[in-house]
Amino acid sequence: MLPVFFYLFSIIAIFSAIMVITTKNPVHSVFFLILTFFNSTGLFVLMGAEFLAMLLLVVYVGAVAVLFLFVIMMLNIDFSSLRAGMIKNAPLGLLIGAVLLGEIIFSFIGMKYGISEIPGNELFVKLSEIENTRALGNVIYTDYIYLFQCAGLILLVAMIGAIVLTHRRRENVKKQDAVKQTLRDKSDSIEVSKVEIGKGV
Repeated sequence: MLPVFFYLFSIIAIFSAIMVITTKNPVHSVFFLILTFFNSTGLFVLMGAEFLAMLLLVVYVGAVAVLFLFVIMMLNIDFSSLRAGMIKNAPLGLLIGAVLLGEIIFSFIGMKYGISEIPGNELFVKLSEIENTRALGNVIYTDYIYLFQCAGLILLVAMIGAIVLTHRRRENVKKQDAVKQTLRDKSDSIEVSKVEIGKGV
């Protein structure tokens, strides 16, 4: 059944990838992109790369594709000008596509060599003995722990910078002061009124 699922996922992924760039409706293009991601996830599972499959499903399908969909649906984009720009940049796109196609062909040619004949294959041999997720965790949290922490700090600084750049002080806008609310006295927050019967406050 493995070849059957491989060809099934591959055919659907290729068809949906072609539909992403040929469909005139951008919302339909995003839907076909999500379908491409799902079938690519199936191919990763068949190859035994369960971590990449989970990463593709959670990050790209759950975040990036949904973000694309919301942006397309909420923004008023002039797609006629985008298509004109695509036609103008078509030669550059064809050149980049030819380079990527050449890399794929060279990758298939290189598959005829065994894993023992590839220089520096010690890591691949170790990865084949245990699960991918466990091997990746062992490498990240031992040999590359400082680089991993530095990457986290860089992302934290980028997030704080984005918040600071987008935060604006606006006049005549009521905002809550958390410090003032925390330090206020009971007399400032509670008012006891004696209301007469039949009358409101």
